[in-house]
Amino acid sequence: MFIEIRPYEKERLSVHFKAEGENFSKILQSIKKVPNKVWIPARCFWIIPADRNSCDILLNNLYNEGLFRADSCFDFKNSELNNTESLNTEIIGKRNNDTASDVQCILNKLEEVITAKHYSKRTREAYSYWISRFIREHKDKNLKTLSDTEINAFVSRLAVKEKAAASSQNQALAALLFLYKNILGLTIKTPENIVRAKKPKKLPAVMTREETAKIFSLLPENDYGLIIRLLYGTGMRLMEALRLRIQDIDFGKNEITVHCGKGAKDRKTVLPVSLKFPLQKHLEDVRRIHEADCKDGFGSVPLPFALAKKYPNAGKTWVWQWVFPQARRWRNKETGEQGRHHIDPSVIQRTLHEAVLRSGIPKPIGCHTFRHSFATHLLESGYDIRTIQELLGHSDVSTTMVYTHVLNRGGLGVQSPIDRM
Repeated sequence: MFIEIRPYEKERLSVHFKAEGENFSKILQSIKKVPNKVWIPARCFWIIPADRNSCDILLNNLYNEGLFRADSCFDFKNSELNNTESLNTEIIGKRNNDTASDVQCILNKLEEVITAKHYSKRTREAYSYWISRFIREHKDKNLKTLSDTEINAFVSRLAVKEKAAASSQNQALAALLFLYKNILGLTIKTPENIVRAKKPKKLPAVMTREETAKIFSLLPENDYGLIIRLLYGTGMRLMEALRLRIQDIDFGKNEITVHCGKGAKDRKTVLPVSLKFPLQKHLEDVRRIHEADCKDGFGSVPLPFALAKKYPNAGKTWVWQWVFPQARRWRNKETGEQGRHHIDPSVIQRTLHEAVLRSGIPKPIGCHTFRHSFATHLLESGYDIRTIQELLGHSDVSTTMVYTHVLNRGGLGVQSPIDRM
């Protein structure tokens, strides 16, 4: 196993690695957590921004995964690398030096506030990246004196210089507004001058029923293939399917309950009748594995929020087990604790990618494409838009209305006048 990080282009680094099995998944997931990373298929390596924050995120992720260790004899306080000063509340008010301690102090407070507000982990990672960049670009200025002018200039540079998408611009803007309001406790002087990028309305990529069936025929007959079929049969997002617990599936009512979906919302969706038997057979295998783990003194899974403190033994009960657990037990090197997490999303994405390549279908197909196809095919079959909205968990029906593009196809579709000539 090796990981190689080298300068690639101006302000970018290349990350090349070689590993097998679990280490491959750990390294891949660590790289994917770095904001603005890019995969270069022709060169077979990843590109990340050449800034301190991106490198810190990557190295911290690799360290947390146990892929490397720091030398215990290294004294950071007395080293030449530590040329920073500690941050207190007066430093922000008077000056902003570009030091790692300054940024880290703000990021620590950011994590506390985001955790208290129950924001997602990905939101925290994205906000950390944009806030770090903003602070470093204005290292010689006082944060309290900055206003909408500097914020707009920062967001505009993303579009002009870096050709960033509108969604990235709005994400950066949301991070900066969160910084001022919730971290620094400041108010933007002229908030009405803040300019938000207009997101282009794009139609989702959708597969036909024949294309969907062709990909299914190329999937392996294991739990990976079952997950991908479940995405199309239920309309769930990938992480929603991977985070399913045993108690979330009701075979009697043909229902699946999705807990803490996007926006921390719960909803119910349909359990496909054709997948009931394969899913029940899969759960029989999972139960045998769980019982074997319990006999070995393990078998506990992580519980949401503080349920593990309230119910210490609940993590070993059958109803809380993952529907799709990992093949191997993870081990905490510090405590010696072992258990199973759910399957890593990168494994499912790689399985689907291989099937799509073999199918030869000339469309950008990913795991989320099955969710789009689920909604589109339901609409084609005559189901009303409100039913589809409930199954997808959309707060506003206007979000679901994007799938009405199917009205231009099928027997009830619009017919071009040239076809009547």
